[in-house]
Amino acid sequence: MARLIHRLLASTMAAALMAGSAQAQDSSRFIMVTHGVPSDPFWSVVKNGAEDAAEQVGARLEYRAPSTFDMAQMQQLIEAAVASAPDGLIVSFTDEDALGGVVQKAADNNIPVITINSGGDVASQYGTRLHIGQSEYEAGKQAAERMREMGAEKGLCVNHEQGNQGLDRRCDGFSEGFGGNAEQLATSHDPVEIRNAIVAYLNQHDDIDAILTLGTLTAEPLVRAMREHGATDMFTLGTFDLSPSTLEALEQGELDFAIDQQQYLQGYLPVIFLDQFVKNGMLPAGDVPTGPGFVTQENASQVIELSKQGIR
Repeated sequence: MARLIHRLLASTMAAALMAGSAQAQDSSRFIMVTHGVPSDPFWSVVKNGAEDAAEQVGARLEYRAPSTFDMAQMQQLIEAAVASAPDGLIVSFTDEDALGGVVQKAADNNIPVITINSGGDVASQYGTRLHIGQSEYEAGKQAAERMREMGAEKGLCVNHEQGNQGLDRRCDGFSEGFGGNAEQLATSHDPVEIRNAIVAYLNQHDDIDAILTLGTLTAEPLVRAMREHGATDMFTLGTFDLSPSTLEALEQGELDFAIDQQQYLQGYLPVIFLDQFVKNGMLPAGDVPTGPGFVTQENASQVIELSKQGIR
């Protein structure tokens, strides 16, 4: 009897191990390639969303990004991803010229591609299934229109990744919203260089009364420069995206608004959608907008706790 029980237990354990192994082999594998540099807190929230979704659906997620804003390196990352034949590919489509060909190659190899964050206006030309993000041009235009309603007359768009299609479109929309009465300042990712560049530009252009930064990387040096020079109330100040420090500045009235594109959803939703596509052949019928929305001093406190949790 003891021997029979032992055999039954061994058989049950072996079956469980085989089932677990089969389940691991059957789980979908998705690769996400973004242009987000490690120093940008925006992309850590995107990654959080993607990882949470993968855990929920039982998929394997591989997140890859270049160490600096480098389209050649990003192209290589996507090429390597395509060569590994994942079940789905998620890409921030920041440069049509650099990435269009390799994204089309993925589509030609029957790898479903969803773009996020950037390039939604052109990505479908390269075989992508849908885009999750916001209209960058419209978001920049709305920022300028809001500033003009607040009394601003001439704007400055601070671009920390000139050549990034999405950020360039934000500045284009910003200029349109100001009726062409706006300038653009190109900077690096270095906070000290950003701060110095903004201060130097404002010293040479005293007609600027509104400043828009395109991410938290540039918003923090801007706020620091305004504090140091006691100039917070001299300009209408806005930024794209949220971070704990940005929300603190909003709450204290040092920034007038931040444009929220809900980047957690830009990580979370494509994994959910690709999982449904692999399992059931289903996808949304069109692109999914996650913004723009505006966060101001009035509602900043509502999202501060979620930002600390890596969700907003």
